[in-house]
Amino acid sequence: MARIIAIEHLTLDGVFQAPARADEDTRNGFAHGGWSNPGNDPKMQEVIGRAMAGGWSPLAGRTTYEDLHEAWAVRQPASPMTRALTGARKFVASHDGGYEPRWENSTLLAGDAAEAVRKLKQGHDKTLIMFGSGKLLRALMRHGLSTSWC
Repeated sequence: MARIIAIEHLTLDGVFQAPARADEDTRNGFAHGGWSNPGNDPKMQEVIGRAMAGGWSPLAGRTTYEDLHEAWAVRQPASPMTRALTGARKFVASHDGGYEPRWENSTLLAGDAAEAVRKLKQGHDKTLIMFGSGKLLRALMRHGLSTSWC
């Protein structure tokens, strides 16, 4: 059975919108993108690296999935992180059953996210790594499906 590790950049007051770039997620007039960059130190990179060591698969909500695709596959196609993400089997949760993920090796988890992830955990042998995906993470937490944080 797979376990889920949520790698989150989160402020004390609960914000985890747009941690990496100013233009990352400006929904609802959010103007503070890139707020986590000052905290990206070697120790944090070490912790994230340990969490991602070995076999893993990204698990994301649709908004985060599309942002990851844009940030890595489109903007930085030659980066080692892009190669790792592109080669990994990715899972994207969406309420829209007609959504077609654009990134190769991606599987749509349509409909009820908690139920889809519960089934995925039972049949998947790699660690599922979540970045962001606030709505999805909250749904998984309500159903006791998120197992670790870093």
